[in-house]
Amino acid sequence: MDEKKVMLSGIQPSGDLHLGNYLGPLRHWPEMIEEFDCYFFMADLHTITVRQDPAQLRRRVLTQVAQYIACGLDPEKCTIFIQSHVPAHAQLGWVLDCYTMFGELSRMTQFKDKAAKHKDNINAGLFTYPALMAADILLYQPDFVPVGDDQRQHVEICRDIAERFNGIYGEVFKVPQPHIAKVGARIMSLNDPQSKMSKSNPEGCVFLMERPEDILRKFKRAVTDSDTQRCVRYDPETKPGVSNLVQIYAAATGKSFEAIEAEFEGKGYGAFKPAVGEAVVETLRPIREETERLLADKGYLEGVYRTGAERAERVANRTLRKVYKKIGFVPR
Repeated sequence: MDEKKVMLSGIQPSGDLHLGNYLGPLRHWPEMIEEFDCYFFMADLHTITVRQDPAQLRRRVLTQVAQYIACGLDPEKCTIFIQSHVPAHAQLGWVLDCYTMFGELSRMTQFKDKAAKHKDNINAGLFTYPALMAADILLYQPDFVPVGDDQRQHVEICRDIAERFNGIYGEVFKVPQPHIAKVGARIMSLNDPQSKMSKSNPEGCVFLMERPEDILRKFKRAVTDSDTQRCVRYDPETKPGVSNLVQIYAAATGKSFEAIEAEFEGKGYGAFKPAVGEAVVETLRPIREETERLLADKGYLEGVYRTGAERAERVANRTLRKVYKKIGFVPR
């Protein structure tokens, strides 16, 4: 039997998970664990490039662990862990800092974006985070890293760093391929359909743990368009707000765009927006309820992330020992 290929992915717990996270990558992760040997982690080391409230950070990390499981990730079939529980991430991150060029880092668009947003805290971690991200990936010698269009640059620099290191020391790292996962819906903000749904705009964002009445309120207020006929049609160019709602409804119900257009023909936005809200409430209800149940079972949750860290550490330390030997560090 062929060994499974290795896949790795992580999400920063810098804010609560939302509908865009779920309908985009998260919903497809359970399918991936059947096909790949998967590692999923909470990227808490990355979050501190921006100031965090310590109590909120702890809460978000634990909630995210529970949400991963509630969204269908079986801890028996994949490795779920917290990044800071595996010291090799920070250790290899420093080594790779020394093999990453200043010019490469200065071209990273995420650094430019975050530096613009956090002008009072443009720290070194914000600048060198791609080396840590490369370490996150290369430690596990993955074959694939799932990426969206906005993350291709991260995998490209990771591949450049790995090839540079291998060019000096031989084949130490497997050079990972970007894996364009099954296309999840690209969900836009409810109050600004030109921008992706983001926790930085809470009124346009639906969070996985949000109360049903708040979700319904947000959908009733969702931006549509000035079409006097108020017709429900998927047309991203001229009707971005309505098209976003059509895509959300399709993802929540499994219906095609054509079926949705037929369902709401002649009914207008007054009927359509609450229907989308109800569909989202029912989609998220089991996730919210299971997350709450898991958070109440602290012993189980602790067992999951502790076992995950032990599994991850065994693999990560094997790579780290190889790297240390290659660059000439004296073994302990």
